[in-house]
Amino acid sequence: MAVATQSGITNPPNPTVYVKNLEESIKVDQLKEALTDIFSEYGNIIDLVAKTNLKAKGQAFIVFEDTAAAERAIQEVQGFELFEKAMILDYAKTRSDATVHREGTEEEFEQHKRRRLAEKERKQAHQAAEEQKKLKRSAGVAAPDAAAARPVKAARGAGLKSSNPSAGAVVPEEYLPPNKTLFVQNLPEDYDVEGLATIFGRFEGFREVRLVPGRKGIAFVEYEAEAGAISAKESTSGMGLGQESKPIKVVYQRQ
Repeated sequence: MAVATQSGITNPPNPTVYVKNLEESIKVDQLKEALTDIFSEYGNIIDLVAKTNLKAKGQAFIVFEDTAAAERAIQEVQGFELFEKAMILDYAKTRSDATVHREGTEEEFEQHKRRRLAEKERKQAHQAAEEQKKLKRSAGVAAPDAAAARPVKAARGAGLKSSNPSAGAVVPEEYLPPNKTLFVQNLPEDYDVEGLATIFGRFEGFREVRLVPGRKGIAFVEYEAEAGAISAKESTSGMGLGQESKPIKVVYQRQ
């Protein structure tokens, strides 16, 4: 195995090695087995993450017990061919869950997970907004004469969303960025403030539950900080309530 140079390394040393340019057609179990065989020569592996979703294909994270092992692996495996593709290695941008759990306290681990989840949701919100902008631009240049010829419709009711992408870039509520207030939907009609407070009051920084007069099945839950809202959303979204165990929908409030 040839020793490679450190060119292409952009992140500071840490125990997690980021691998990209992996063959995407290989099954995850087979890929993990091959990566374990290669990287276990350089130190004790405490976690190995390779996912099947489209955006994460061709990538993996190998978490070593210490930074020295990660450094040795990068030095010697950089450019090594696996399934006829040269692997590209770098240190991971952030500490892995396994590393934080091993080195820190339980509270530090929970804070780390909340920060990671918040960052993931912010990225999703940004990507959704960019997609909406593309749709808006496409609609703006398509058939202007036809659009001008349409009769003007009456104004929509307050709060209703337009189905016309050119009307504005509206981020789907599933991808709204984290904030301190949750919007809860599909609630059983017999659930009151006290019942919801029992569910959502378990999370850090809980402040209040607000029902909407004249609207059944929805509520707002407010926390002192994003961290509490993030934990609550992660734990309660899809929870079954009522006699029929109907899953509730929990998203961040639109700002």
